[in-house]
Amino acid sequence: MSQSIEVLDQRTQRDLQFVEKMEVQLKGLENKFKQVEDGHETNIARQYKSIKAKMEELRPLIPVLEAYKADALLVRQFKEEAANVTELLGTLQEQMGGLDYQELHSRVMSLEDRLRACMQRLACGKLTGISEPITIKTSGSRFGSWMTDPLAPVGDNRVWYMDGYHNNRFVREYQSMYDFMTTDNFTSHRLPHPWSGTGQVVYNGSIYFNKFQSHTIIKFDFSTSLISRSRQLDFAGYNNMYHYSWGGHSDIDLMVDEGGLWAVYATNQNAGNIVLSQLNPNTLQIIRSWTTNHPKRSAGEAFMICGTLYVTNGYSGGTKVYYAYSTNSSTYEYIDIPLTNKYSHLSMLDYNPRDRALYAWNNGHQVLYNVTLYHIIQ
Repeated sequence: MSQSIEVLDQRTQRDLQFVEKMEVQLKGLENKFKQVEDGHETNIARQYKSIKAKMEELRPLIPVLEAYKADALLVRQFKEEAANVTELLGTLQEQMGGLDYQELHSRVMSLEDRLRACMQRLACGKLTGISEPITIKTSGSRFGSWMTDPLAPVGDNRVWYMDGYHNNRFVREYQSMYDFMTTDNFTSHRLPHPWSGTGQVVYNGSIYFNKFQSHTIIKFDFSTSLISRSRQLDFAGYNNMYHYSWGGHSDIDLMVDEGGLWAVYATNQNAGNIVLSQLNPNTLQIIRSWTTNHPKRSAGEAFMICGTLYVTNGYSGGTKVYYAYSTNSSTYEYIDIPLTNKYSHLSMLDYNPRDRALYAWNNGHQVLYNVTLYHIIQ
């Protein structure tokens, strides 16, 4: 529970800075609007009407931001309460019966329930911003993928590295991000089949990848060095039939977010437009699928955050995230979130919910982006 609180605290503190800045801007805008409203007779009617409509959209955000600040304060209170309960547990261990066990147990259960409720409210949100890129390393060919395991236990900070997009079956394992950045010390794992594209993910100790020249997804367990599951993704295009706009056999893109494992691909039945499927990570069976109206070949790259698929408008030059499809509402919208494409060729872009960061392979550079999420308080 303490570890969960620490993770939650780090997330809320980073996002709270954005929230407080946005709140100041909104309140300042509201004051300016009141001044305009008081003297609107002297303003051009059309300009006044436009400003008024925009302000009506923004005003409801102010109490939402206040609620978010209150929840950030709640996280700090959780930290203090967890410390108090931990101290009581230590005392109980010394006295063995000197304290009321039932009362202590009740306090722990209550804290856990409230913590889970708070995490459910704050863990997810809508993408509002992407930071400037942080170059971690320069290595490998123009295309590839790299990642960490979002479900790795505490203390497991291994980095996984896969160079190229086809006809390769060796995965490098680095013990930590520091080792990845500063050394060439790694363990090499040989997969039973070569992979296709750059849409691989490591999830809960296994790697999931698209077998080369097929629409088969394979789950390979690193601890046993064996295939634990494989399954065909029915009707999915493969072998450069429905790739991203940069090519590279990127027909099937596997990804992970707070909700689990996903596959992004296209089918003839959906006229080459993106199909999004949530997969059972144990059986690889499709839990549910959504069909979109976005052509797969027109997408630069894509990633999932909190059940929403985000798509970039390209892979080279000026890049932005411009399309978002929500699985919660089965609706889409066009957005405009700049993405600094520092090295001018993105061949992999994936979100890690544990780090709340985007991992990218950018023209032979391994890059990280932090993301800002706007939390909708329920």
